[in-house]
Amino acid sequence: MQPAAAKFDTSSLLLALSRYTSAVSDMEKTILLPSLLRDVPSDDVWDCEATQTFRDLHGSYLMLKAIRNTVESSPVPLDDHNINTALNKTLEPLLDTDPEVLFHFHLRGLFSVMSDLTKKTQSLTKKYKDIIGVAN
Repeated sequence: MQPAAAKFDTSSLLLALSRYTSAVSDMEKTILLPSLLRDVPSDDVWDCEATQTFRDLHGSYLMLKAIRNTVESSPVPLDDHNINTALNKTLEPLLDTDPEVLFHFHLRGLFSVMSDLTKKTQSLTKKYKDIIGVAN
């Protein structure tokens, strides 16, 4: 029997989401003492205003788990005024674009974000192993 991820194309968004949730699950199984990540500076540069909030690995750990929980079970808030306002300013030139082109633009963006989050999750897991002295 094939694993669930094997039935998706390698460039599938569902596979990217599956890889991310799997990486976070592995991270949770590995990181038994998340408090060890407190005050350990993060090497990753997050291109967002939340960077100030997640200066250490513990904050990144919590954020990655929260995103996974949202991906798996939370409804998407479609009426968040702050997010819509920021996106409309950034994407204003695209708003008059063909809906199919806009869909593919967002799909590529989401795929890219999920791939980046997966890499960051795996990197955080590796750093934790380095902190506790476990060979990778």
